[in-house]
Amino acid sequence: MPRPDNVPVYTMRQLAAFVAVAETGTISGAAERMHLSQSALSAAVTDLEKALKAQLCVRRRARGVQLTPTGEAVLSRARALLQQAGELQADASGEGGVVAGPIAVGCYPALGPTILPSMLYAFTAEYPRASVEFREDTQNRLRTQLEGGELDVAIVYDLDLSPEWQTVPLMTREPMVVLGAEHPLAGVDGPVRLADLAEHPMVLLDAPPSTNHAMDVCREAGFAPRVAYRTANFETARAFVGRGLGWTLLLQRPRVDVTYEGLPVVVKPIADPKPASVAVVVAWHQEATLSRVARAFIRFVTP
Repeated sequence: MPRPDNVPVYTMRQLAAFVAVAETGTISGAAERMHLSQSALSAAVTDLEKALKAQLCVRRRARGVQLTPTGEAVLSRARALLQQAGELQADASGEGGVVAGPIAVGCYPALGPTILPSMLYAFTAEYPRASVEFREDTQNRLRTQLEGGELDVAIVYDLDLSPEWQTVPLMTREPMVVLGAEHPLAGVDGPVRLADLAEHPMVLLDAPPSTNHAMDVCREAGFAPRVAYRTANFETARAFVGRGLGWTLLLQRPRVDVTYEGLPVVVKPIADPKPASVAVVVAWHQEATLSRVARAFIRFVTP
């Protein structure tokens, strides 16, 4: 009997084998993950390539497996199909209402130590069968990982976001000046004028999009800052400020205004012209097929 045109010639097991190879980087690692022999695993990937009439990966002896451009494109679709197949099975077995399984959450580094711990703690307490994989990275890399299907969602600032992302706002943050305790403006009552810092050295949080945001805020205040030090680490910026090496502009504030060395810093609001607040959002790619766990996460963290 001829196969109907809309029935694929590949199997879920072949897709799972290919995804395992892509994620482990080796046939042996994928075989161990799937509890198959290496020959059976390799045959499944070969059969998938024959079914799709495309080479998905290049096997190099002693150097692992490298995906072809076609393989990279197929990987995200394969993950989505396996996810949907798993949820179909759960629904049919009566477990459709259970939030269980993995979710990969990306996070902009400055948000990692300040808002994410309580968020993940509460989510996993509510859904103990969900397992969270967490990655901190720059926004550009988070974008690549979202588009490649390596991440389900990302927690980021609403700054320079891809038009292909969907977002839900979680909270807003006000830009603030952070000064060392001995800084001349640290003892000033009330907000400080950014322009008064024009001649003072700055410690720049150099992690896009925070880099451009800080420079734009200063530009709107009428000056270009004297950048003495740059760091991609939120806590390093605060530590330099605590040592009197400069002032900085941040969107996040820990509950205690001391550095890792135990040195005090002084946090000041910004006087007029007051810069606009910035939203923190949960984001995902608009073409992604979100898993039940990812949908539950978005609902849970949304105010």
